[in-house]
Amino acid sequence: MDDEMQIRARWRGVAVGAAVGDALGMPLEFGLASHPRALIRTMLPGRLPAGSFTDDTELALAVAETLLARGYLDADDLAGRFADWYRSEPPDVGVHTQAVLSRLAAGEPWEEAAEAVFRERPESAGNGALMRSWPVALAYWRDLEALREASVLQCRVTHRHAECVAACVFLNTMLARLIAGATLEAALETAFAQAAPLPEGLAHAIRLAPRRRREELRNTGWVRHTLETAVWSLFNSHTFEEALIQAVNLGADADTAGAVTGALAGALYGVEAIPEAWRTALRGEWPLKSGRLWRWTDFVALADRLAALAGHSNDAPNKI
Repeated sequence: MDDEMQIRARWRGVAVGAAVGDALGMPLEFGLASHPRALIRTMLPGRLPAGSFTDDTELALAVAETLLARGYLDADDLAGRFADWYRSEPPDVGVHTQAVLSRLAAGEPWEEAAEAVFRERPESAGNGALMRSWPVALAYWRDLEALREASVLQCRVTHRHAECVAACVFLNTMLARLIAGATLEAALETAFAQAAPLPEGLAHAIRLAPRRRREELRNTGWVRHTLETAVWSLFNSHTFEEALIQAVNLGADADTAGAVTGALAGALYGVEAIPEAWRTALRGEWPLKSGRLWRWTDFVALADRLAALAGHSNDAPNKI
């Protein structure tokens, strides 16, 4: 496989890997960690049928649609799409995200809504912006400075906490470098540099993650825990499959840990490394209540369209 084909396989791996990780983790969400000798390795039904993706992927698709429709990360357009999604009465919405989107749906500008919720919940550092951030990495992977700017803006539409913002920059930088062919270690170091200065607690958690013991990982909805889980899973496995199995079997916020780990592992190993049984089981409706069923090949096509934007540039804010 030549370099161009390998790069294409890696950016496709991001999109398919994120959605597959979301679906694999879905039935394990809110549960206890699986016993190390009884890890779940297949798509199972949960609150949704087996193979179904959740709000993690739905909101990422809204981000992707903004990028494709506008050619850059247009926060006003994105806020409108988030509000439309919320009005469709999705079955699952994170607490912080719901607090912001309910204001957006009522007509409040996104800057005011996000700031008001941040003032009400100044310690809220959930992973709701991190889980949906991978389309930004695909669209900006060739330009790390533009990627940083767009990653910050995408996060701030709902999440203002410094850890949330830094985590989105960190994740998208890792994804971009892995797509380009960097090693896992090199991508991690570039992400530290690009997201600097990271909040001390977040930086400490990521640095220690590769050496953590499994029983030390909490895998909650805190953005710090989600990145910690993803980094730990990647550094303590050698295949896409094992990285994702490690992440989702920690339970708790398993679908988001799966989505983030799946995106990173997909960028590292490429789409062909994702088990065929997982790919073919993947499904979900988008937009909600539209009757349009998405399968894994739709995520491949989406990844190609987003990555095609990376070679374009103009003078619009965050324009690709």
